[in-house]
Amino acid sequence: MKSKKPWLLFALLLIMSYYRSCFSIAGDTLSPGHSLSLSKRETIVSKGGTFELGFFQPGTSLKIYLGIWYKMFVPKEVVWVANRDTPLSDPSSSRLDLSEDGNLLLFQGSPWIPVWSTNLTFPGSNLTEAVLGEDGNLVLRDGSNQSCIFWESFDHPTDTWLPGSKVGINKLISWKNSEDPAPGVFSFGLDPNGSNQYFLEWNRSQIYGSSGVWNGKSFSLVPEMNGLSSQLHFCAKGQLRERVWWSGPRVWSEFWYAPWNLSDVFALCGAFGVCRDNLSNPCECLRGFEPFSVTDWSGGCVRKSPLQCENNTYANGKKDWFLKISNMQLPVYSKAYLAVNASRCKLACMENCSCTAYAYNRSGCMIWEGALFNLRQLSDGGETRQDIYLRLAAAEYQNTKGEKASSNNLLLFDFDAELYVIDDGMNTSNNLKRREKDAELPLFSYKSVSAATNKFSNMNKLGEGGFGPVYKGKLLQGKEIAVKMLSKRSGQGIEEFRNETILIAKLQHRNLVRILGCCIERDEKILIYEYLPNQSLDFYLFDQTKKKMLEWGTRIRIIEGIAQGLLYLHRYSRLRIIHRDLKPSNILLDCEMNPKISDFGMARIVGDNETQANTHRIVGTYGYMSPEYAMDGLYSIKSDVFSFGVLILEIVSGKKNTGFYNSESLNLLRYAWELWKDDQILELMESTIGYPSSTSIILRFINIGLLCVQESPTDRPTMPDVVSMISNEHAPLPTPKQPAFTRGRNVIDTNSTIDNPEICSKNSLTISTMEAR
Repeated sequence: MKSKKPWLLFALLLIMSYYRSCFSIAGDTLSPGHSLSLSKRETIVSKGGTFELGFFQPGTSLKIYLGIWYKMFVPKEVVWVANRDTPLSDPSSSRLDLSEDGNLLLFQGSPWIPVWSTNLTFPGSNLTEAVLGEDGNLVLRDGSNQSCIFWESFDHPTDTWLPGSKVGINKLISWKNSEDPAPGVFSFGLDPNGSNQYFLEWNRSQIYGSSGVWNGKSFSLVPEMNGLSSQLHFCAKGQLRERVWWSGPRVWSEFWYAPWNLSDVFALCGAFGVCRDNLSNPCECLRGFEPFSVTDWSGGCVRKSPLQCENNTYANGKKDWFLKISNMQLPVYSKAYLAVNASRCKLACMENCSCTAYAYNRSGCMIWEGALFNLRQLSDGGETRQDIYLRLAAAEYQNTKGEKASSNNLLLFDFDAELYVIDDGMNTSNNLKRREKDAELPLFSYKSVSAATNKFSNMNKLGEGGFGPVYKGKLLQGKEIAVKMLSKRSGQGIEEFRNETILIAKLQHRNLVRILGCCIERDEKILIYEYLPNQSLDFYLFDQTKKKMLEWGTRIRIIEGIAQGLLYLHRYSRLRIIHRDLKPSNILLDCEMNPKISDFGMARIVGDNETQANTHRIVGTYGYMSPEYAMDGLYSIKSDVFSFGVLILEIVSGKKNTGFYNSESLNLLRYAWELWKDDQILELMESTIGYPSSTSIILRFINIGLLCVQESPTDRPTMPDVVSMISNEHAPLPTPKQPAFTRGRNVIDTNSTIDNPEICSKNSLTISTMEAR
């Protein structure tokens, strides 16, 4: 018996060693019938041993992800994550498998619950295999024809650009923080409008850095970024870094950062966070605030004590007050207010309970509503430093006892009713009554909205928009409603909320979504809409299965309904309104699949005789913005016409404009134009639902769509013209000119997922010359 004990000890050591280290199952390939098991810590390794695919836990996190990393590094240097939105939580029952139809599937639980998939729709093949290349690219290919690639991770980057991979419309998106690979607020990608330059963006909307245009050898603003042969890593703090690994000294060599100074990253410290120069930890919260998360500054800071303004009550005998903060770079998203002096500017902020700060300088009065972003503390001196007055709760005033307050850094104002004066003789209560009368919108209590949505239960959640979640609810009398809640941490939204409330309350048309009321209570801002059971147009239009529910008669009715809704906004409503964000997700469908235009948060009112305006704040969605708006900030009724033209072509083809890549085409507009020139325009029509009995009306819609997306606004028709073209089926139509955004090509080849197994993709780097306009 004693002689067997050393063997038992040896076996135990083997088992312990097995679970402490990863186990490579079959070289670089996952073959049919095989899987990677999380419980067995199985991996595959590229042929040269550079990259490894398997399961990992970032830092001290308990969440588990499938990813690719450099095998030689400890700790792991992860370059790609599959399930960054849906981490695994069950180590004992998770695995990566090749399904019968040839897809890669990530499962967990018992019974197996799918967590992530390559989601291809080609016929299954028992010869499909997944291979991890020495370049770090995970490829799903035909084992009998290895040059035929169905899917590759290079088409779906996360936060790292490896040599040979593609970054175009599919952007690099930073991790949320160093221990959470969920998508963060910073992104890096190609300008979808075809300008051949790359943008650094915050919150997918605010550009804070650019590569400049490719001149054939380098990018004009970042000449160091010329070869694109090194690794680009987009860190969680919003800084892009190019670096190379030197195997000799075993160190990373970093060539350049963008932006060079971390403090130049937009909204680095989140809402109500202040960025300070020359500090190892650059982020701090404003006084009266605390970090939302100690590990993730993108969440910014939240108030320690709630404001008292809205119900005008006292807290410990005091009311809300203002704190003067000097030497600041002023935050973004301000509103100009016409005030003759500093006192009137203060009163404007006092009177508005949504106002969180104000400033008065040589440029006049500025007020801020909602969260403050991109705050930066500047050193003494300099022309850009300003004073800003921050609204704080009464409880924070109590905390100042014992501290020395001087007129140089602290100003207090009580919110007495007598001070609520904007015009002589008009006090706050009268002003509020007048606003409520103007709005003509019922007010719901927070309690009733909470009860209608089962306390905003996740079971009632319909989705998440740009400014917050949307819930399904039911009123006491049984009426179903949709409840849109404005996120407290949204950098935008207060102005959009007010826009939508005032605008849509005044609009009544069968092709516009109806608003039933709003709730402004408990620091919440909520809109209540009619509930539309068939969700939005994009839910059907771009789904391989659901698009078949949109037969040709339904598509024609949807196009006609959208046209009628826009005609009402542009000409027949009480206000001339430019929507500015027309897209499939903002077209809701009722129980009979009739369209209703929704989401007026971006909309703008123009005068009766006014057709164009200018803005320095570009809002909207890439792929649907007209060129004059995207590039020069000029918006008009013709901007909506352009978006409508894109919608027509998407509805007819069943393809997204910005997500469409075919042969040499940059986008759907270019593809449609090439077919038009070659007299092959019938090929644009959605093939999965067959051809209509008569193609003439569909060809007419395509012609109208191309007229709407012409580059010059003066060449585009108005909506009355469009409706007339649709109604008069036999009237001749003008010949369209070349659409916008069709003259250049992508800098980087950004082939999307290939759904046909007979079509093979190949990584390539393509540089093209921009044509002058």
